[in-house]
Amino acid sequence: MPTPRPLAIALVIALAAGLASPAGMAAKKKPASKKAATPPACTDFYAEANKGWLAANPMPSSGAISALGQLTARAQQQQRDLLDAAMSAPQNNVQKLLGDFWASGLDEASVERDGAAPVAPLLKRIDSIRKPKDIAPAIAALHHVGIPVAFHFGADIDLRDLDRHLGYFSQGGLGLPDPAYYTREDADTKALVARYADYIRKILALTGVAQKDIETQTALVLDLEKRIASLARPLVDLRDPRNTFAPVATAGLGKQYRNLQLDAFLQVQGVNDDTVSLANPAMFAQLDALVGSLKPTQWQAYLRWRVGDAMAPYLSKSWREAAFGFRGKVLLGQAEPAPRWQQTLDAINLAAGPMLGREYAAAHLPDATRRQAEAIADQVRDALVQQVAGGSLLGEAAKDEARKKLERLRIEIGTPRYDLDYTVQPMGRGSFGGNMLIASTWRHRQEMKRIGKGNANRRWDVLPQQPALAYDLAHNRLIVTAAMLQAPVLDAAMPADAQFGAFGALVGHELSHAIDGRGRHIDAKGEIRDWWSPAETGAWETLAQKVTALYAGLPYPGLTGTRVDGALTRDENIADLAGLELAHAVLVAARPDGGAQADKAFYTGWAQLWAQQVTRDEAEIRARQDVRAPGPWRANAAVMQQPAFGAAYACKAGMPMQPKPEDRVVIFN
Repeated sequence: MPTPRPLAIALVIALAAGLASPAGMAAKKKPASKKAATPPACTDFYAEANKGWLAANPMPSSGAISALGQLTARAQQQQRDLLDAAMSAPQNNVQKLLGDFWASGLDEASVERDGAAPVAPLLKRIDSIRKPKDIAPAIAALHHVGIPVAFHFGADIDLRDLDRHLGYFSQGGLGLPDPAYYTREDADTKALVARYADYIRKILALTGVAQKDIETQTALVLDLEKRIASLARPLVDLRDPRNTFAPVATAGLGKQYRNLQLDAFLQVQGVNDDTVSLANPAMFAQLDALVGSLKPTQWQAYLRWRVGDAMAPYLSKSWREAAFGFRGKVLLGQAEPAPRWQQTLDAINLAAGPMLGREYAAAHLPDATRRQAEAIADQVRDALVQQVAGGSLLGEAAKDEARKKLERLRIEIGTPRYDLDYTVQPMGRGSFGGNMLIASTWRHRQEMKRIGKGNANRRWDVLPQQPALAYDLAHNRLIVTAAMLQAPVLDAAMPADAQFGAFGALVGHELSHAIDGRGRHIDAKGEIRDWWSPAETGAWETLAQKVTALYAGLPYPGLTGTRVDGALTRDENIADLAGLELAHAVLVAARPDGGAQADKAFYTGWAQLWAQQVTRDEAEIRARQDVRAPGPWRANAAVMQQPAFGAAYACKAGMPMQPKPEDRVVIFN
């Protein structure tokens, strides 16, 4: 449903000085012996800059609300409006596809009539399995429609050549999120597995398994999933991408894994590359053995279950209730399912997100806004080049590498540079589940097209209709989605100086990652190597320790006796400080005569990004897990480090927002 828009970005003006007459001020003067009150901006700038928003958005009963959260909600409403228009009066073929998809999902009566019909052809294919050699083609066919079974196969970066994607064979095919759940013996895990078994029973019954066979088939499913889980590596081991990267030639896969028929699998997916990554050959050898040794009836039970589980959210009510009862309530702790429109929108974004993104950008990203965003991003990049060149953090060789890397950095605004092939089987309005399979097959095919040489940078891993602004380390590019270019980040209604403080500082935050402690591991040519010297690494660590100490001394808003975790939030805090530094340098260059009023608008633009209301329970979770500082400190801690802020608001030494010069932390200046 629609959500209230954040208040427009406004200048913070010292009204007393502008409105009071000299005579009136003289009449109201306090005795000289009394200490003058600290201006609100010098006490808590976050609260002063966001007082209108905070008054209009009281604390929720649970969770949190924020200005950026409202931006996300607004983007969702814009997607709904776009889909409504496409449903009633499509203007092109893509809109016709989207409109039919949307209409089929909203028509709950039609979804009920459709029942299990969308998955009937898939179940018939599974029922036709008679012997072990029939299993691998069924696995490949399910992957082709976007239902991964037995293992996972997807496109990801080739760590030897960042300009290409490889196909990655990796562990997967389980219904529980962690392989360890299948082997743990504690009471809580056993209870969870018991609930999971109940869910399997419900789905198998809905797929047509006779009641007399439910227990047997449920046991077969659990047995096969336990076997697969026993071959998997712990999730913590997969956090390092190097542990999942093991390139092998595709030519020998068919002979090496005869039962899985991985050569034929790749052909079905449309992949003809000469190399794939297969990091756990022992697991695939065991899977291959299971295909040859287990009875086909066990594989049939497992595959029926995986199809039913994957498609349950898009079928009739009994399917959806079974899925939500376990995945929503048990795994996610949700009390109620999302409204129907939200479920349908999520499905469209999952299966046809790039289609919707194309139309969203055309409708909601004016050319003028795109050009302004590109201009600001270019200016921030130039400022980073200049500050690194003039700073003492890096030596001459590293400065030269940083300059080359930033000069080669690409800035992509709104949508990916390369469009997709939108040739899709027509979608009618009578089968939401059928449309989901059509769209999912198209999306899978587009993902498979990523695999090969020279095309890795053609895709984004975020959709244009999802608010995001990020530095892509692997491809040395800044990505700004169409949905991000709205208030409070950037829109035409914002004062130009506030645009630098909001959008410009966010760009600076992200671009700093190109040459920071993370960016140092990929050089200007896109090769993986550390281009810092030990001395530069030591200097960075010294700086990082100062930032850690700065934030570790700050009380966590809404919690008594808790402070910000300076170590957990260190890297993002450094980027905040750097981003505001860079954006202010751009402001000064663009508005050399702007003075205090320009600075006030600039800092207000920054602070209004972080407006939020967070309940105590939510704050306790974030204090332990969030890698970013809480909103009030993202706003205040960064501006406190800049002398221009104190000058703009006439903050004097000793006031809360005016630290001593020697206590300030500077990143690149």
